Amino acid sequence: MTTEGFTTCLWFDGQAEEAANHYLSIFKDSELGRIIRTTEAGPGPVGSVLTVDFKLNGQKFVALNGGPMFTFNEAVSFQIHCDDQAEVDYYWSKLSEGGQEVACGWLKDRYGVAWQVTPSVLLDMISDPDQEKAARATRAMLGMVKLDIAALRKAYAGE
Repeated sequence: MTTEGFTTCLWFDGQAEEAANHYLSIFKDSELGRIIRTTEAGPGPVGSVLTVDFKLNGQKFVALNGGPMFTFNEAVSFQIHCDDQAEVDYYWSKLSEGGQEVACGWLKDRYGVAWQVTPSVLLDMISDPDQEKAARATRAMLGMVKLDIAALRKAYAGE
């Protein structure tokens, strides 16, 4: 394997550049890379965007204008580990705009990509060896759409 590692390819129907720019506007540690345009060899109209390379928080992506035959679903999602409620609120607001709020910290953005906006502390709570604490935190999470750290902490503590 090369030193390039892995790149996640996201298949869009004509919105690759728009989606890449949308994500770049949300993630603070992001970078636009190469844009490849269609030549006379195809596919698609000459000069149209075929792929856009970009990085979000160090993770490499390529957005591909592949056409309508494939769409996103929840079988693949991206987890965003948040340090505090302000981060949860920020990513939730930006990514759910024009999309769909689902449940338990999950949402689908305006392009149909599934995201999990997860407070890092939740993973500690639901993996606690004290099964009662873990169960209380899990029950609280299952009743939420956007995750609320204060409410999760209260449930975890038994308050």
